[in-house]
Amino acid sequence: MLRGAFATVVVLALTLSAQAAPLLRVGECTRIKDVGHRLEDGVTHVQMPDSGSAVTFANGLYQVSYDEMAAIHRAHRGDPVLICLVSLPTDCPKGDDRGKIYKTTDLRTHRSWTLPDAEHSCGGA
Repeated sequence: MLRGAFATVVVLALTLSAQAAPLLRVGECTRIKDVGHRLEDGVTHVQMPDSGSAVTFANGLYQVSYDEMAAIHRAHRGDPVLICLVSLPTDCPKGDDRGKIYKTTDLRTHRSWTLPDAEHSCGGA
């Protein structure tokens, strides 16, 4: 069973956007780089609570929500995660690859969330 889950990670690595570094070996996972809120003050860079949740991973992948996600805010920098691609957008303008949806499981907390890689899907604002 675990072998299949790790194979999913490798398949995911091949589908990540160009800005994310691919996972190259079976069993290789990524880690959380940063956990925060969707918005921050542009001058002071202070996080704006109640603006939604955001998480960045060591491989460059990003997930964001307009809602506050308790599972994300329980995560810590450095937590290992398993990320699986669950859907791809369709009919996107050329060069606009936003809107991929991933299910992420924090392997420390055993909590999961499913979110897109951008605030808007391809062709959106």
